[in-house]
Amino acid sequence: MAKFKRIEVAMAMQEIGMIPLFFHSDVELGKNVIKACYAGGARLLEFTSRGDFAHEVFAELNKYALQELPGMIMGVGSVTDAGAASLYMQLGANFIVTPVLREDIAIVCNRRKVLWSAGCGSLTEIARAEELGCEIVKLFPGSSYGPGFVKAIKGPCPWTDIMPTGGVSTEESNLRGWFEAGVTCVGMGSKLISREILTQKDFARLEDDVRKTLAIIKSVRN
Repeated sequence: MAKFKRIEVAMAMQEIGMIPLFFHSDVELGKNVIKACYAGGARLLEFTSRGDFAHEVFAELNKYALQELPGMIMGVGSVTDAGAASLYMQLGANFIVTPVLREDIAIVCNRRKVLWSAGCGSLTEIARAEELGCEIVKLFPGSSYGPGFVKAIKGPCPWTDIMPTGGVSTEESNLRGWFEAGVTCVGMGSKLISREILTQKDFARLEDDVRKTLAIIKSVRN
């Protein structure tokens, strides 16, 4: 079961401002990725549920994080139905992220008091997600909407917390645009954990990139 309460996860998302997204079928490579992100200052990681036996990989990575990386909050993304959400919660997922708004997922996560973030693309979807108890809404794909969409939403709905995923990069100009528009945090996948880094197993570079990205986020917020 989850080791972190829903409010603790939401507060960590807001405080840290960035969630690395990652999937690979190689468990040992995954451990090195998580360790590098942790050493760079990340305290959340979204394991994207893709590929055969992805739940088995997550189980091993979450056990590793619990044993070796105190305070690391592991969650799962690309969850598409309530059955998958329940499975990952049984394996200790501390948050669930979906590419679309699914009320069945909201129900099972709320029952277990696990934070869930719904992928939304309109104010109507955002409002419905919030009515269902969503604390931080995922804007997906972020590149299709941009910071201007976030700013427009925050005007009439300043209480809405938004996390764009897709279209977020490590460049200061990109991050500044998102955070000045009012996002709570950002999700970063291949722009942070690139195929090159994974192929070369350059975990020192990943650690440095995570540290630099978090420093930029802190700077643009101030």
